[in-house]
Amino acid sequence: MRVAVIGAGYVGVVTAAGFAEFGNEVVCVDKIPEKVEMLRKGEIPFYEPGLQELVGKNLKEGRLVFTTDSPQAIRDSLVIFIAVGTPPRGDGSADLSYVEEVA
Repeated sequence: MRVAVIGAGYVGVVTAAGFAEFGNEVVCVDKIPEKVEMLRKGEIPFYEPGLQELVGKNLKEGRLVFTTDSPQAIRDSLVIFIAVGTPPRGDGSADLSYVEEVA
């Protein structure tokens, strides 16, 4: 199954690597080109035990790719997983503007 994960932060990269490890074809999208380039090289910008190896393995096996092209990733995928930030507003509610931007 082809899965798009929108957002290559902590939640997105961990989720994308997990989906890929289970045999899915995964495209992970982020709008920051520098971050995408790092991830394409297997460089993870945060620490999670075992994640660098998992990402590297699935990059090498072709089940995991990183891109900035969200429209193409969405068109080509059966499942879209949104993993973008929802920072708190001043009143404590979640700011869903990033979710709405990609939905």
